[in-house]
Amino acid sequence: MSATAPTGRPATWIWLLMGGLAVGSADLVFAIAWWAPQGTPPIRIPQSIAGWIIGREAAFAGGATTALFGALLHYYLMTAIVTVYHVAARNHAILRAHPLACGALYGAAWFALVHGIAVPLFSAAPPRHFLPEWNLACLLAHMLLIGVPAAWMARRWYGAPLPDVVASGAR
Repeated sequence: MSATAPTGRPATWIWLLMGGLAVGSADLVFAIAWWAPQGTPPIRIPQSIAGWIIGREAAFAGGATTALFGALLHYYLMTAIVTVYHVAARNHAILRAHPLACGALYGAAWFALVHGIAVPLFSAAPPRHFLPEWNLACLLAHMLLIGVPAAWMARRWYGAPLPDVVASGAR
């Protein structure tokens, strides 16, 4: 497997992995920054993600090992999110033509799927209580830090021209 495609750009799998790492990192930094003022140590964020699978108490007791597991799980999910948009954008020009709107809607849909359906139904550690301000912030983070970058990456990969607003500002 080559690391570069014949066009001189990275191989698709590298592009998607870079996207997953980028949006995953942005999302983790957001969560760490949100919870830091309440005194939550940064390690708790990936441990909380691991808690979806192994339970909250086991995740918090597992130290760096469960934090690493949670981080890997998080980056896997973020790479999957980027990949799904990328694959969908191949055959749907509207997803490439309107990356801000489509990406934001895509991020909102993933927020609803993950936080509204999957975690509460299937998680070993569903949320203990609903925090409106946290959920609104997460919704916006999924829209702006995950969905929109996934859409821009797909647009860039497939060679769609930049919108006039961005192109005129660069001159």
